[in-house]
Amino acid sequence: MANTRGCTAVDYDSAMAKKLVIKVTAGADAPERCSQAFTVAAVAVASGVDVSLWLTGESAWFALPGRAAEFELPHAAPLPDLIDSILAGGRLTLCTQCAARRDITEKDVIEGVRIAGAQVFVQESLADETQALVY
Repeated sequence: MANTRGCTAVDYDSAMAKKLVIKVTAGADAPERCSQAFTVAAVAVASGVDVSLWLTGESAWFALPGRAAEFELPHAAPLPDLIDSILAGGRLTLCTQCAARRDITEKDVIEGVRIAGAQVFVQESLADETQALVY
């Protein structure tokens, strides 16, 4: 019989972060990294996790209607479908500075996308039971 003294069982349900904040910095310039961020966010939403996906850098363009449809990556889920999934059960935020650098305003973005800054990102990332990822 194995010696289990000192070992404790892990309750993965209670150990798992209840909130996930994901910052995606890549767009069409790094398609695999970009797709991974959106895929992880959509899977987490489907799993019942409270998800907040932040669009920064080149991913900022995906806050605009029609831009995600232009993104293609073989063997990856279509970006518009992933965005729809995220918006259906999570939050999608465009970085304030990234929007300003690209002349994107609130009237330009997909319905459901908010524009917010670093203070909100830090607040969300440091909340209890939250895991933050950057792609």
